[in-house]
Amino acid sequence: MHPMIAELQKWQGRTETLQDDITAAPVRALAATLDRDDPLPVPGTVLPPLWHWLYFLPHHRHSEIGPDGHGKRGGFLPPVPLPRRMWAGGRLQWHAPLRLGDSVQRTSRIESVSHKSGRTGDLVFVGVKHEITNAQGLAISEEHDIVYRAAAQPGDPAPPPATAPHAAVWSREIVLGDLLLFRYSALTFNGHRIHYDRRYVTGVEGYPGLIVHGPLIATLLVDLLRRQVPDAVLRTFNFKAVRPTFDLHPFRVNGRPSADGKTIDLWACDHEGWLTMQATATLN
Repeated sequence: MHPMIAELQKWQGRTETLQDDITAAPVRALAATLDRDDPLPVPGTVLPPLWHWLYFLPHHRHSEIGPDGHGKRGGFLPPVPLPRRMWAGGRLQWHAPLRLGDSVQRTSRIESVSHKSGRTGDLVFVGVKHEITNAQGLAISEEHDIVYRAAAQPGDPAPPPATAPHAAVWSREIVLGDLLLFRYSALTFNGHRIHYDRRYVTGVEGYPGLIVHGPLIATLLVDLLRRQVPDAVLRTFNFKAVRPTFDLHPFRVNGRPSADGKTIDLWACDHEGWLTMQATATLN
């Protein structure tokens, strides 16, 4: 793996620019998926935070799809020769709102490619920076962390879980099911088979059940904040996936605002109380 890293690091600095339009149909569909009773979006409606993930979607032709359901390795992202790929976290800053009807552009840059050895073998981390602009200028800056890891092997040690905080002020149970994961995969045109193909995720990647999308959990954390503070305007949101969440049991999203209400600690935990995602949001 170490000689390969030098080759993969040649991708650092590579850029990609995509164009899109903020349209209403994905907004209506995600509101339904999250069980929200929002007013119908109209031109000029502000796009809720993190819902920009409904746009700039990958459109690989069917013949370009790899065995895991993602696009084949190479292209913009480096061709990391490890089979398991996860969205590990990110850091976002909002500079101005995006609105329905906006024509938008996203410029992405490979910031870093690094390697380390973990308990279960090689890990490769790829850092990507996105900048999203509309006619008024920069709207969102985002740093996106991707981790690649080796296939599961019998006897691999399980990472020690972390206990979730107990001081939640807000909390909501999320009841999972194939339909929720399917709808979010469809909305984000995400072909990754770990989210919908139970035979693949258990037999090939060695997980006990379907994996809940990291971006979906992050979106549910922000959705909890919005339900509690409907007029909240996010300035920043940082999140990190700590432990996979599987569809076998419900999980909880939780929040605790600071004394002045400007900073909110957010986290998700599984049915056993183990921390699965931690996040911090700051408000304008």
